[in-house]
Amino acid sequence: MRAYYIILSYQAFRKHFNDLKEGDLIGIRLPLKKEEIGLIVDLINRKVEAFPPFLAQLLSGSKTLQAEILKEFMLPFTFVIRDLKTMLSAISLFSQLEGSFSKFITKDDKANCGLGVRLWNSLEDIFNVAGSQVLPFPFVLQPFYENIRDIRVIILGDYYIEAYERINPTNFRKNIFFGGTSQIYNLSEEEINFCKAVMKRGQFPYAHLDLIYINGEGPYLSEINLKGGIKGAQINTQEYEKIIYKITQDFFKTWEERYNPVIYLKP
Repeated sequence: MRAYYIILSYQAFRKHFNDLKEGDLIGIRLPLKKEEIGLIVDLINRKVEAFPPFLAQLLSGSKTLQAEILKEFMLPFTFVIRDLKTMLSAISLFSQLEGSFSKFITKDDKANCGLGVRLWNSLEDIFNVAGSQVLPFPFVLQPFYENIRDIRVIILGDYYIEAYERINPTNFRKNIFFGGTSQIYNLSEEEINFCKAVMKRGQFPYAHLDLIYINGEGPYLSEINLKGGIKGAQINTQEYEKIIYKITQDFFKTWEERYNPVIYLKP
């Protein structure tokens, strides 16, 4: 009987990539480049699994993938723009809404901390630069709403949950990175269930979720990530990392119960 691998480093992943089989586990987040994503397809075909799961890892690294796979939880009229053809399709749809929206938001696929979020005065302005260095494909397109509430939710498995509202009256980007403040937000059972439904769909064992309310309507999902900044949160970095470690070790123990013997491969 062969031993099963739990991969704990990128170096070990590269060294043993071609040997991995069903029952082996990638126990880290893989720092793969865009052109390497096909490696995950190959691993899935070989029935190799990961923790966090491959789907959660891919969603964390791509806002456009989130907008496609988690679309049911997002704002109506959220589009993924991959080329000028999809941009023209979005323009055509919005034109049928009789001027319901006058401004629009775009989100760069990979940017974080609000740095890839831009406000536009018209769809034509977006079309004129779409695909250029100013606004490279792919990107997310959404209507802009003046009155929104932005809620950051942190859910760490069954061990921890908290939420806080991010407030910034001087910038449409509500995140604290751009000078906003935070205040404790008490989640309702409905909001918790909404977050857990998003996490289940994306296979997130833990997550940072950004929820938004539009004129009191919602919640809608803005973004989700496996990890993120905790500025404004009640939990400190040490406790946060301790819980993430606990969640990971719990999963490894269940893996050992399924597959035995297990070898942990480090650098």
